[in-house]
Amino acid sequence: IFVLGIGFFTLCFLMTSLGGQFSAKRLGDSPFTIRTEVMGALESRGVLRRMSDMLEMLMKRMDILARLENSTDFHKGDEARFPLDRFQPAAGLMERIQAIAQNVSDIAVKVDQILRNSLLNGKVMEGRRDQCEVPRDPKFPDCAGKVEWMRARWTSDPCYAFFGVDGTECSFLIYLSEVEWFCPPLPWRNRTVAVPSPPPPPRAQAAFRRDLARLLELIGTGKESLSFMKKRIRHLAQQWLRAARRLEQKLAGRQRDQKHILIHIGFLTEESGDVFSPRVLKGGPLGEMVQWADILAALFMLGHSLRVTVSLKELQSHLGVPPGRGNCPLTSPLPFDLIYTDYHGLQQMKQHMGLSFKKYRCRVRVIDTFGTEPAYNHEEYATLRGYRTNWGYWNLQPTQFMTMFPHTPDNSFMGFVSEELNQTEKQLIKANKVSSMAVVYGKEASIWKGKEKFLAILNKYMEIHGTVYYETQRPPEVPAFVKNHGLLPQHEFQQLLRKAKLFIGFGFPYEGPAPLEAIANGCVFLQARFNPPHSSLNHEFFRGKPTSREASVSSQHPYAEDFIGKPHVWTVDYNNSEEFEAAIKTIMRTQVDPYLPYEYTCEGMLERIHAYIQHQDFCSTPSLLPPSPKTKTPAMQSPLSPLALSPNSTHLVWSPNAGWAPQAWPPVASLQVWVSEPQHTCTETCRRRGLVCEPTFFRFLNKEEVFLQLSIACDSTEYEMNHLYPAVAENVRECYLQKEPLLFSCAGYNPKYRRLCPCRDFRQGQVALCRDCL
Repeated sequence: IFVLGIGFFTLCFLMTSLGGQFSAKRLGDSPFTIRTEVMGALESRGVLRRMSDMLEMLMKRMDILARLENSTDFHKGDEARFPLDRFQPAAGLMERIQAIAQNVSDIAVKVDQILRNSLLNGKVMEGRRDQCEVPRDPKFPDCAGKVEWMRARWTSDPCYAFFGVDGTECSFLIYLSEVEWFCPPLPWRNRTVAVPSPPPPPRAQAAFRRDLARLLELIGTGKESLSFMKKRIRHLAQQWLRAARRLEQKLAGRQRDQKHILIHIGFLTEESGDVFSPRVLKGGPLGEMVQWADILAALFMLGHSLRVTVSLKELQSHLGVPPGRGNCPLTSPLPFDLIYTDYHGLQQMKQHMGLSFKKYRCRVRVIDTFGTEPAYNHEEYATLRGYRTNWGYWNLQPTQFMTMFPHTPDNSFMGFVSEELNQTEKQLIKANKVSSMAVVYGKEASIWKGKEKFLAILNKYMEIHGTVYYETQRPPEVPAFVKNHGLLPQHEFQQLLRKAKLFIGFGFPYEGPAPLEAIANGCVFLQARFNPPHSSLNHEFFRGKPTSREASVSSQHPYAEDFIGKPHVWTVDYNNSEEFEAAIKTIMRTQVDPYLPYEYTCEGMLERIHAYIQHQDFCSTPSLLPPSPKTKTPAMQSPLSPLALSPNSTHLVWSPNAGWAPQAWPPVASLQVWVSEPQHTCTETCRRRGLVCEPTFFRFLNKEEVFLQLSIACDSTEYEMNHLYPAVAENVRECYLQKEPLLFSCAGYNPKYRRLCPCRDFRQGQVALCRDCL
């Protein structure tokens, strides 16, 4: 057993040592493995010699013991036969140990020869590594500068050492050519010949789901905000399931690829402060969590594969972030087709993805409550023109930002859902309405401050109810005649709305989900008209946000004012007591049914997100930089315009005789080109014609010939970066075209210009989609 043990140990040790030597010869794995593995083999050679010496020492000691025992047995006479029998196996054992020692010695000699050859090859490679020169290749103009940066800063982030950088010139060049892409590949590096990869297997198809249990597991636990979202999803589960079945029938078996989607809710991470979770139980704003819960439910019901994270550590793990401070690219290709996050998550990804962020940012969708206008999104332009804020300058496609309400067509409208009532529930609500009951919109006491005048008038006609949060004492801002219920669970708040006639807002919060819930439960929503409209230019709330909202925030809830209106929504001047009191009297006499816009139903949201996932592709959209007129050649002249004047009108449409139609979404058949008035944005220009501004169509009218088709005389035409272009300054007959496609914008106006505006039609109750967009 002893002999077998020694032999087995020796065999295992030799396999390990020689295996290390063979792996050291695979130079293509890494230029930094040779030195480490050769040094390990040198140690192995020493161990082999020590094993040989130990075996020889063991053999000598056993020989001495044998002689002593033999001498003792010689004096014992008749007993000598027993020790002699015992000595014979010991002699055989000694011979075997001697043979093993000789074999180990021979192996050590062979290993020594292998090591000498390995060290010789290692010195050759070391010489190559020390002799690397920075290539001068015009295809890689940044290579020399990046190498210079690496010389000075490669120790600033452990991720460089993770990828094999060790301070030598060659390690810099290998990293910059194989991990990043600033330098050409080194000719002496082993590179396998590129072989055509087999076509990828067909993608799994998305199937509408029939159960939400798995989603609740994905969301996880540990935060009050997560508990709130899971409660909401459970409460609306049956509505989601019914909506999914209806949309499935509408799509009639259409094939849909299943997307791998990461949902990273950045504002709930500890690194961003997670100010929302502690406020869930204290009346804090819940609009963002309502929207995120509905986004999770919609994506899951559509059949896509989801991963949900609310911590930075989980985000790094899912993305494949290398160890370090975030300066290096990801360790492997991004495994997600889409990433839904917010501004906090966007910042976290940029900090930890290195160059991979720029590569993969086209896959990101940013949930942005109030929107981001193109002037704030373009970093250079925002810096030069004073539009830079703490939240903008990301240089994304503006439609990658997804808003809670469709207040800016430059962004995509994501939305949320409100509970939909059946006919029986609607009739029951109408029968139980109390015409003299009002509920105030505002769970924080600060909202009530200074509103005594309005409340006194309202109290003359209605019993006023509030849902203001408090711990022990009644908030002093809430008058004694108000029945304050404290912070109510969502179900109890719904029951309160189903009894009330009026839901009244005092100007804040802006654009929350509660007014739509109230209208859906049969209330009339009364809100203040802002004169002048609130914007970043005159109101602290919008200051610092990446949107000016010029002339668009004319009330507390512009969507309710513009897209719903009377009799469900009344917008009055609260500074005019007579108008305010007259509105209350009229509302008490007005009978209204519960109403919910289709786009805020579960089916409407599923339909909208399905269309975005199927048609929005920001990774393959080609750049459409227009050529400068100064460098235009006859070969570069634009082809005949596919636009034509609409019969008996002054606007342009896509000509049915154009003979071609680009692969665009929305389809170009929905395009109409109108010229704005000097005081109007393109958003307002299209709305006045029952249309919606569509920024993706700007590229089709950013051409000189479009001015001519609209009978606009231009003494000169210039390309410039300006979010108001294309436009014309009629008083001087100067025309301007857009130089930077990221600045195409439906927002903004200047009395000096009349803008060219791309408009489109839209589906009834679904402003985000044109009639043929689904």
